[in-house]
Amino acid sequence: MQALSRGWSFLQQAWQMAFKDKDLIKPSIYALVAGFFVSIIGLIPIVGAAFVFGESQIGNIIMFALGAIMIFVHYIVSYIFSAMTVYLIYGYLSEGDGRMDKAWAVVRRDVWDIASLAAASTVVNIIVGQLRGARNRRGGAGLIGGALAGLIDTVWTEAAFLLLPAMVIEDINLSNALKRVGQITKNNLLLIGVSTVGVRWITGLIGTVLGLIGLVIALAVGGGLIAVAGGSTVSYVIGIALGFFIFFTFVMVASIIGSYTGTAYHTCLYLWAREAEKAQAAGKPISVAVAPAPLAAVLGS
Repeated sequence: MQALSRGWSFLQQAWQMAFKDKDLIKPSIYALVAGFFVSIIGLIPIVGAAFVFGESQIGNIIMFALGAIMIFVHYIVSYIFSAMTVYLIYGYLSEGDGRMDKAWAVVRRDVWDIASLAAASTVVNIIVGQLRGARNRRGGAGLIGGALAGLIDTVWTEAAFLLLPAMVIEDINLSNALKRVGQITKNNLLLIGVSTVGVRWITGLIGTVLGLIGLVIALAVGGGLIAVAGGSTVSYVIGIALGFFIFFTFVMVASIIGSYTGTAYHTCLYLWAREAEKAQAAGKPISVAVAPAPLAAVLGS
């Protein structure tokens, strides 16, 4: 419960920053819109290939390749805007202002590093998918593969969240970022992220609650409109469309909250780890390291 309480407190602190500097939240909104259009555009060739080649071997190969490309593009879009958020938060905490022009410049500077991280995440995604597919085909015999897939997915997702701040703030490539994150993890400088602040739990809970609220409101409004209009074809179309729009709006809000809060947390966590590392190198206890404001407010440091 304490982790959830601290997660909620951090969320409040992170969003206070966003309300003071609206630029901090913009990349999360851009990422959602861009991701939506990427999904729509990416589905066209996949559906076309399925229609033309069917279940043939060449068709499966083409659809697999197109699916991998789509996943890769999704990661690039997500990481580009997450990198912007990282730099905006870093700028806000260090200079009092997160500037969009600087964030765009950093993204252009690191575009190939971001692409390499997206490629690595695509490979991990494919491996995890294959392991989970094997579990489904083999039933109980694939339980080990399923557990391994879950472990790989969790570890890499957390690593990617920390690799972006390392790449953006330190201006290093993926290889060096992996070494950097490995170094601070080896020195136990990130245990705070595992045990004390339940950001992922609280954002997941908020997402679930918003999704349920959106679903209830969508059903009530859409169903009410259909009932009032007498169940005509037009009322069904309008009611379903309106209900979907309401539900999708709540899902989008939940997605933005989760994306921004998670990125803010891992950026603050990485900055705190850097300060803790300096304190450790100077022979001082890690407790003297000053955490970034949102994290410090939660931890009382």
